[in-house]
Amino acid sequence: MCYDRYVAICKPLHYGTLLGSRACAHMAAAAWASGFLNALLHTVNTFSLPLCKGNALGQFFCEIPQILKLSCSHSYLRELGLMVISAGLVFCCFVFIVFSYVQIFRAVLRIPSEQGRHKAFSMCLPHLAVVSLFVSTAVFAHLKPPFMSSPSLDVALSVLYSVVTPAINPVIYSLRNQELKGAVRKMMTRCSPDA
Repeated sequence: MCYDRYVAICKPLHYGTLLGSRACAHMAAAAWASGFLNALLHTVNTFSLPLCKGNALGQFFCEIPQILKLSCSHSYLRELGLMVISAGLVFCCFVFIVFSYVQIFRAVLRIPSEQGRHKAFSMCLPHLAVVSLFVSTAVFAHLKPPFMSSPSLDVALSVLYSVVTPAINPVIYSLRNQELKGAVRKMMTRCSPDA
């Protein structure tokens, strides 16, 4: 998504050639394949862990850090290694996204019209905020030190990156729709006590 915005803002004349249907299909296939491989590795490794402390988790979300708490003493080191590798890959992707947005913001700041800059920033900043929220909460949830662990913090972090983040994206893109904005304003004026 950031590459799409980067090409649209920084190289608009090359948009059709750089982001054709073939390039989009390759990017989508790479994302799906890497996500599937990551999930498969974690699943296989997690199911191979011997559980010494029963199999009851203390929360609704059945996540890797919670399962690691139930495993035997040194058998979880492989999974921790996989989690560190996954976090490293996510961090590399995040650095690529930030680098792309730095290039985008440099190009946007050169736009002479105030309206053009506002439109470009309103298109990019929500995406960057959602990606930052997702990456930071997911990495913190999976790599936080054990002494910071509490059931309420674990649930809050899990909800933030698995429920809130995917729900924010459609809301952000829906609010760009002028008809929806008008309907929300109309509803707000009807609900206000002055009306």
